[in-house]
Amino acid sequence: MSDSYLFALLAIAIGGSYVGRWLHRCVVRFPPHYPLRDQLTSVWQEADCRSCHTWESGLQHVPLIGWLIAGRCRSCNRKMDARRPVVELLTGLLLAWLYWVEIPDFGSFVVENSGLWTGRRPAGPEAIDQLWSPVVWLHLRYFLHAVLLCGLIVATVIDFELCIIPDGCTVPAMIFSVLFSFAVGQTWLTPVWFQDPSTVRIQKQILPEAFHFILFEWDAVAFSVSHPHWHGLLVSLAGLFMGAAVTWCIRAIGFLVLKKEAMGDGDVVLMALIGAVVGWQPVLVVFFLAPLAAIPFAIGMWVLRRKQPGPHYFPYGPWLSLAAVILLLGWQAIWPRTTPVFDMGMLLFVVGIVMMFTMAALLYFSQLVKRLLGIEEPELDDDSQWSSADHLSYYAGERPDEETGLWSRPQWPGSRSGRGLGPGHDWQNSQ
Repeated sequence: MSDSYLFALLAIAIGGSYVGRWLHRCVVRFPPHYPLRDQLTSVWQEADCRSCHTWESGLQHVPLIGWLIAGRCRSCNRKMDARRPVVELLTGLLLAWLYWVEIPDFGSFVVENSGLWTGRRPAGPEAIDQLWSPVVWLHLRYFLHAVLLCGLIVATVIDFELCIIPDGCTVPAMIFSVLFSFAVGQTWLTPVWFQDPSTVRIQKQILPEAFHFILFEWDAVAFSVSHPHWHGLLVSLAGLFMGAAVTWCIRAIGFLVLKKEAMGDGDVVLMALIGAVVGWQPVLVVFFLAPLAAIPFAIGMWVLRRKQPGPHYFPYGPWLSLAAVILLLGWQAIWPRTTPVFDMGMLLFVVGIVMMFTMAALLYFSQLVKRLLGIEEPELDDDSQWSSADHLSYYAGERPDEETGLWSRPQWPGSRSGRGLGPGHDWQNSQ
């Protein structure tokens, strides 16, 4: 490994920790605000200290060191959030690790040595260099994946704590990914469509003629060479649609059969973001990888909480995020094992629809067996459904008076009166 490459990894780790400091601000500022615009503006309009509304200065701006040396507010002496250095360190390490996987060593730079290289790329240096040189192309793709990684970190931390995924974590990054994929044209991991011609010919011999119209042969690699920008846009839009559609279908099936929300709207948008970056084939791999990581954790949480009364909520967004990170970091080991599935062509969608109906039937059968055995589950009526408004009410209830422990500041009286805090505030602050 060359010295310049080691220096680049170190610089990315340090710069990534500064990015992590900004991501932690997003983690703190997003949840109290519901509209997307308010979430985004709160990141730079609201002060660092939530108690005395003082901005940080000096060493407090330095990641990790600022928390260890100057970890208290200089005005009210309030201790900084202990979660902040964890987010800073995690962001720096993941961005450096991702760079090490995606960008080959500068000393012996070969495009095929990239950890995200696929054999589906256009053959020949003249095709690869059609828009950007290999060095620029790989760095542009790394930048897009870094944006995805930042969104996943913010969504994961918030979902673990509050079981919500604010739009500020996903929607801006999703829109950026679509536009960036169109502008660059070479950020895709796999082409928008590919299939094994021999598999298609075998399918035509086995399946009835009624299915032959969906067994067409087309490889999008040639299209990506002649129309790189439109191909990049198609890859991103197809991934966005597939990620959202699959998650929404699972959510709808769970609601119809189990009469409860299986996955939240935030999970749907999160999968749309992942699909907009990696494409529709990899996002399906992410969808099936996530349960493998989540099931052990879910079993452990069930064992710990089974004696506690009331409904329990399991955040699924962190496991979708973890699956996306595993896919990127372990691409060379994961993707070759899943390629034969996508070589099926259009038959893959038929299999997917059959799997959806099968899953719905199995869920319905399991509910029927429970009723026959007399196993009852606590059901939530319509008035007790945990909605996004309930999340905001819960968050506000944790601190009923926004000025607890603070100096009084000008505020519209209606905000206190609407919560029954007006008379008490006037009495406490009367001269």
